[in-house]
Amino acid sequence: MPDLATALIAWYRDNARDLPWRRPGFGAWGVLVSEFMLQQTPVIRVVPHLEAWLARWPTPAALAAAAPAEAVRQWANLGYPRRALWLHRAAVQLRDRHGGEVPRDLTDLLALSGVGAYTARAVAVFAYGERHPVVDTNTRRVLARVVEGRSQPGPPAARDLAAMAAVLPAGPAEAAVVNAAAMELGATVCLARVPRCEVCPVKDRCAWRRAGYPDTGDTRRRQAAYEGSDRQARGAVLRVLRESPGHASPLVDVISDWPDAAQRARAIASLIADGLAGEADGVLSLPS
Repeated sequence: MPDLATALIAWYRDNARDLPWRRPGFGAWGVLVSEFMLQQTPVIRVVPHLEAWLARWPTPAALAAAAPAEAVRQWANLGYPRRALWLHRAAVQLRDRHGGEVPRDLTDLLALSGVGAYTARAVAVFAYGERHPVVDTNTRRVLARVVEGRSQPGPPAARDLAAMAAVLPAGPAEAAVVNAAAMELGATVCLARVPRCEVCPVKDRCAWRRAGYPDTGDTRRRQAAYEGSDRQARGAVLRVLRESPGHASPLVDVISDWPDAAQRARAIASLIADGLAGEADGVLSLPS
């Protein structure tokens, strides 16, 4: 779809947000860290954490030399803290297997801890200019509406990659811009609840618009509420450990006033099982 790609490129060059990972010379390590942080986390929350992280650990080797507890502590309130441990493990792998450099090959990227198919393609495309389709939640919504005429995308599927691949220009540099532009369009214009169709650069090509904006349903899986969840309890435990001297606290004192004792116990047990905390002699601590 060359016309669609051309429209996306022209719009993106005039409307792309100024984000750290889009700046010249940002580097593959920064792109990898940003992709870890951006998983299920809004951009506005990620940027200050990303800048602080890279200021402290500007290279994989710098992070690999730190204790895992420091990675979890620096992750702060970003959520899904296992990502911090995976990123630390990936940094060790980069130091030990790749000379401290982030590889560009998809197979090598996929072998890193915490790197799935999406992250591997994103790093290869945005750090190295490789030509691959990169499809996140925002891209999937754009494709669903513009190409398929649906109001919302379905669950992630292989057809999403095929649909995006059909949009990409032949040139790797232009393809990378189209990947970024589709994400940006979904994040700022083709919004999930109130799309800004009047300013959309591809509205004349949009199958959903041509069909009269039908409500085709939403089959995506809904995330459970955070308030009162085990995730909230886990976050409370980690906050205590991050803020305690030596990143450790007597187990009996950790969120001892939590209203649900069984949930508190589950949260602590799950953090230990995930490697995000350790317990010895009645003391709970971040991983050493």
